Amino acid sequence: MIYADNAATTRMSKAAIQAMLPYMEEAYGNPSSLYAFGQQAKEALEDARSRIAACLHADPREITFTSGGSEADNQAILTAAALGARKGKKHIVSTAFEHHAVLHTLDKLKSQGYEVTLLDVHADGLVTPDQVAEAIREDTCLVTVMYANNEIGTIQPIAEIGAVCREKGVLFHTDAVQTVGHLPIDVEKENIDMLSLSAHKFHGPKGIGALYARRGVVLEPLIRGGAQERRKRAGTENVPAIMGMAAALEEACAHMKESNARLLRLREKLMDGLDKIPYSEVNGDRTHRLPGNVSFCFEGIEGESLLLLLDDKGVCASSGSACTSGSLDPSHVLLAIGRPHEVAHGSLRLSLDASLTEADMDSIIGAVTEVVTYLRSISPFWRDLVTGKRPHVFAE
Repeated sequence: MIYADNAATTRMSKAAIQAMLPYMEEAYGNPSSLYAFGQQAKEALEDARSRIAACLHADPREITFTSGGSEADNQAILTAAALGARKGKKHIVSTAFEHHAVLHTLDKLKSQGYEVTLLDVHADGLVTPDQVAEAIREDTCLVTVMYANNEIGTIQPIAEIGAVCREKGVLFHTDAVQTVGHLPIDVEKENIDMLSLSAHKFHGPKGIGALYARRGVVLEPLIRGGAQERRKRAGTENVPAIMGMAAALEEACAHMKESNARLLRLREKLMDGLDKIPYSEVNGDRTHRLPGNVSFCFEGIEGESLLLLLDDKGVCASSGSACTSGSLDPSHVLLAIGRPHEVAHGSLRLSLDASLTEADMDSIIGAVTEVVTYLRSISPFWRDLVTGKRPHVFAE
């Protein structure tokens, strides 16, 4: 099996597993307890907070543990909305291709009287700082733009967007779930006020993440109850998972340079191979993208059939976000960059890990080429394209 869906989730690293075990078997106390056994867990918790903060160039007090990226996105956006409402500011700027954890939260706010501006995304999958600057108004309380897209991997000019927001006095949040552990991040230099991350995207455990919130941004708790996380998120902290997250992030950051160099070689080999399939195109900018992300559209096929047949050939891939894999609708991300519905249905996302080999890339190229050829051979839609009854979208 070739696992090429690392944007959906990653295999837990041995370092993460080993870091978790003592806090399940030995130091399993509740970190809110006052006796020494509980305080042992508390010390570990704060050590992990410091280590995660160091990877982001943040202060440990700016890190709040959550259940993952979706919760962190929700808390960041709802916090900014609440802070804005107190000042009479109820306008939010975002983009049309955000993760649904962002878009659905914005939909909720619209039903409560907030106004949302979703910026159009260029065909290359990028948003410009000028677009953000033009969209900000006197009543804007938040700009939220994802760091790197979860489907097409394009990396946004976050530092420049953050600088625009800082100049205009508007809070800036970025969903960095696909970025943390894969690209170097400095929240201070990049003018980021709030940032969401999730451990299982960088070889940590599922069900744990964090929200960075700059000093002075008072988070609105989504979960109320106890005084955990400085009253910003009630509920006993998941100490084993937090320890695993810290270990995984430190390891990812320590090996980032060499891993990304390898991923870039693998990515280019894979993209060059898939480029040879007629009537196919890369989704998003070819270079301003995550090192391990490959996203293509193929004319004349349907993505679900492509994935199932690739699975039969031992290749695990996706057509977009794992969070929407049950939907029959084409990807909102691909529609946002201008792909027509009939092409967006034929998408493929391959997200690589540095443990893969060039031989794996050859196998993927061969499998995708064979499956695309087969699906086209039985497709009435493809027959219409070949006979000229329908025009091609892509050049051969």
